Amino acid sequence: MKILYIGCVRSSFVFLDAIYNNTHAEIIGVVTKTKSNYNADHCSLHHFCEENQIDWLDYRDNEQLLEWVKVKEPDIIYCFGWSYLLPNEIYQLPMLGAVGYHPTLLPQNRGRHPIIWTIALGLRETGSSFFYLTDVPDAGDILSQRRLVLDEFEDANTLYEKLLFIGKEQVIDLTNSLIDRTLIPISQDESKATYWRKRGKHDGRIDWRMSSNAIRNLVNALTRPYIGAHFEYEGKDIIVWKVEQLNAPYIQNIEPGKIIEANSDSFIIRSGDKLIKVLDFEGEFVPKEGIYL
Repeated sequence: MKILYIGCVRSSFVFLDAIYNNTHAEIIGVVTKTKSNYNADHCSLHHFCEENQIDWLDYRDNEQLLEWVKVKEPDIIYCFGWSYLLPNEIYQLPMLGAVGYHPTLLPQNRGRHPIIWTIALGLRETGSSFFYLTDVPDAGDILSQRRLVLDEFEDANTLYEKLLFIGKEQVIDLTNSLIDRTLIPISQDESKATYWRKRGKHDGRIDWRMSSNAIRNLVNALTRPYIGAHFEYEGKDIIVWKVEQLNAPYIQNIEPGKIIEANSDSFIIRSGDKLIKVLDFEGEFVPKEGIYL
């Protein structure tokens, strides 16, 4: 089976490496981006290709990609970790179609920023789903799906690692099943479909009147490898990478947003219901007891 592979983030690399080293599929070409101003977890695949003598293309636009696919004549396209929608002219060319990846329990939570939304909303489970690409994003028949339970203090980095581990196992089994022609696709139930919208900068702003759970979830959702949650102080954004919740009596007379204890590298602040200790932050800000954020 001849695969044309498309991707430009860390999961793209991990899945490509798993396929190349654990299946009999032939990787006939790889499409990637050597530079990206969009993906926080950007990872160009061209180094892997050069080390393993695989032909590769530095993506410019879909017209360029379409011509390359026509020349390569793949049996199937794998598109994992790609921020651009593929026109149907591209994914309809291969005999076996094209496969995409989405880290949720499809048909639930289609759409944008799935890892971030999962943690920001405080969900206790998610999934890892491989599916056929169609004209409707994330709506094609499911080829492989695994359920994943989140820990109480899960953050973007730990969840990302779990999804990589599970997804690597899935893509090996999926590829071998496609080669053996034993895979049975499962249609998605449209009545259960939900969608997540694209997030903006305002979605990452900490309002200290929020509950301590909501603040912790927001910080955990946007921590590395993503851009970080933030609050504004004197017109400048201060990035928050890590917090913890504190239980403390006698805070009912303290206003949300007031710092009650501080040193050079951490501070304790009143949230909407409890105390929050900010353990890791970045920016032009010196915390001081008694100031308001």
